[in-house]
Amino acid sequence: MYLQRTIRKRVTVNGIGLHTGQPASLSFRPAPPDSGIHVVRTDLPGSPSIPVRAENIQATSLATTLGGKAFSVSTVEHCLSALAAYRIDNLFIELDGPEIPIGDGSARVFMEALLLAGFAEQEEPRRYLYVTEPVFFGDGDKHAYVVPYSGLRVTCTIDFQHAAIGRSRMDLDINETSFNREIAPARTFGFLKDVEAMRLRGLARGGSLENAIVLGDEGILNPEGLRFPDEFVRHKVLDALGDLVTLGRPLLGHLVLFKAGHDVMSKLVKKILASPDRTKSIELGGDFATPVATTIAGLTRS
Repeated sequence: MYLQRTIRKRVTVNGIGLHTGQPASLSFRPAPPDSGIHVVRTDLPGSPSIPVRAENIQATSLATTLGGKAFSVSTVEHCLSALAAYRIDNLFIELDGPEIPIGDGSARVFMEALLLAGFAEQEEPRRYLYVTEPVFFGDGDKHAYVVPYSGLRVTCTIDFQHAAIGRSRMDLDINETSFNREIAPARTFGFLKDVEAMRLRGLARGGSLENAIVLGDEGILNPEGLRFPDEFVRHKVLDALGDLVTLGRPLLGHLVLFKAGHDVMSKLVKKILASPDRTKSIELGGDFATPVATTIAGLTRS
């Protein structure tokens, strides 16, 4: 039987917020079984918290923002992607402000913090969300869907009208090893013309070549270049893994993305949750054997 998982000890990540440019601090803290993942604003009176669930997504422009009546927290996806890869079921994410530290623009700082904290199995079984029939969401030429699969697999295609990016595809089974090597180091990216426009709106004040790949008309501005030849599509896989955490349970399925950003992902997540006839809550190793992987050939858009 696969048991629920938290971390062994509290661990802290310090940095700056991508948009505010202000110092930001995050602490991962162990949580009891069946509590789920919660964001806690320790800088606010009473330290209010919200669960990381789809119904608490407030915005998906440029990044995923979670919030409730009392507060919001932006740029959560890089942090959450590591929780998806390591199958963390129960955790408190404590913040001292409205934004998660950007680190170097990837998930590496969160990966390293979680590995430092160590993992602890808990006494309760883990409940997965297993997709039994395809679930599809499309918006124009962008789409995302998930089909039955015996683990967690992501196939992602991006297509940008920039010579340094173009069309790129990645297909990967997600586990701790593949995430550490192939996904976690991939940095977020943006275009210089957009960065300048965002700063005029009071955004991206903490953005720099130290925490993002920046593209100008002539190419990549970062002097060190790319960490992977296809770093852009790898980061899109990273983002998608973070958005999957808002399902509230780890997913068993094959996620296929085409030009899909946070908005498409959030709508797919909500459609999955609204499709009880196409999903099943299971415990692996109990009364449910490992599901048989299927192909995507029979996908329908209903």
